[in-house]
Amino acid sequence: HGSLQIEMLAASRRYSRVSYQLAPRFDDLLREVAAGNPVIVLQDTGVWPITNWHYAVVIGFDYPAGELYLRSGETKRLAIPFTIFEYTWKKSNYWAMVTMPPARIPATATEPGYLAAISAMERVGEASGTISAYSAFLERWPDNVAASVGLANRHYALGALKEAEAVLRRAVARHPDSVPLLNNLAQILSDLGRNSEALVLVEQAMQPKENPFAAAVRETHALILQRMGENR
Repeated sequence: HGSLQIEMLAASRRYSRVSYQLAPRFDDLLREVAAGNPVIVLQDTGVWPITNWHYAVVIGFDYPAGELYLRSGETKRLAIPFTIFEYTWKKSNYWAMVTMPPARIPATATEPGYLAAISAMERVGEASGTISAYSAFLERWPDNVAASVGLANRHYALGALKEAEAVLRRAVARHPDSVPLLNNLAQILSDLGRNSEALVLVEQAMQPKENPFAAAVRETHALILQRMGENR
């Protein structure tokens, strides 16, 4: 009914699904379908000079026969030759997307692209779905600091401080000099009442004098000192 591509991407996020736009490549479409991930595509099925924008779902293909299989409108299984499909697809600049359960990652996902997709879902989706998505992401890309921070923040927001601590400890083991990781871990330890441990970490985070997180680190440091003074 005239939905724009951005609306298609946004709709599934409200149901805690990760929407991921594919690279505009035929090979990537085939890789996703081969991995069991149906692909939504935007076609122009009109006959020149008429334009008829139409979404369909690619559900399979027969490579030797050169055919794709689509759920298209009310047609449950539309067989279409590769060449004709590509002709109808190219006018949308080969636009395609997949919608994934949080714990599953598309076959063609890139690290920065999929992190952005999870962040977009996080703004509107359920917390449990976001946690599953970040956890799956970190299994694939365990060195990603931003994903570790994101996962820890979701746990923290739910009051699951022990879980947040565990995420950040794993990340700090890989990135012992990361200022945001050290600062966030110090904050959590302080919230757990372990201010002496927290002070060691936040002072370590203060060592790089010039960094974009300096103001946040100073706030955490001041809070920890205040709590230690109150406890005395």
